[in-house]
Amino acid sequence: MNDKLSPLLAKLMGLFLLGLIRTLTGAQARWQGCPPKAEQRIYFANHQSHADLVLMWAALPEELRSITRPIAAKDYWTKTPFKKWITTAVFNAIYVDRAKTGDQDPLEPLVEALAHGDSIILFPEGTRGNHEEPQKFKAGLYNLALKFPGVVLVPAWINNVQRVMPKGEVVPVPILCSVTFGAPIALGDGEDRGEFLARARQAVMDLRDS
Repeated sequence: MNDKLSPLLAKLMGLFLLGLIRTLTGAQARWQGCPPKAEQRIYFANHQSHADLVLMWAALPEELRSITRPIAAKDYWTKTPFKKWITTAVFNAIYVDRAKTGDQDPLEPLVEALAHGDSIILFPEGTRGNHEEPQKFKAGLYNLALKFPGVVLVPAWINNVQRVMPKGEVVPVPILCSVTFGAPIALGDGEDRGEFLARARQAVMDLRDS
């Protein structure tokens, strides 16, 4: 593909996807605990569907989308050349290899992105849960908060996205969805991993009915 044409196609595809997502879901953003602000952040949210990545991206205003990178499961989002192009060229996603074993650190690409100054969208459950409540958070959020104390941690609750593309369906169903952003939290001095992760999970759950 022509090098000059590729960024233009990515931009046009981004605009198309943004319009499609907002038509299907509304992609409403509710900034209840903090304003949308161009500062380095880790947005952490519940995980119900592969579409979570897309909805979170669409809910952010344009000035934040350009500096925020969603986390994408490499095994799913690189299955086809088109999926890989979308997540790379349009979403600027960070691929996480869920199959990594041994000495390989799955957080390495996230650490690199944060060290570079990017904001990220993280799903601390590590895998899809259900719409009632998130599963227990894995250690990644704690490790990143410990390594990057200056990055603002913003909880978010994604509502209804699992109904847009029910399991086994091919055609999306128009359903009003929303992302509620809560008040930032911070890792306390001397706070242990279990306590912090439970508190972070509760901060996400507290946004369900807000």
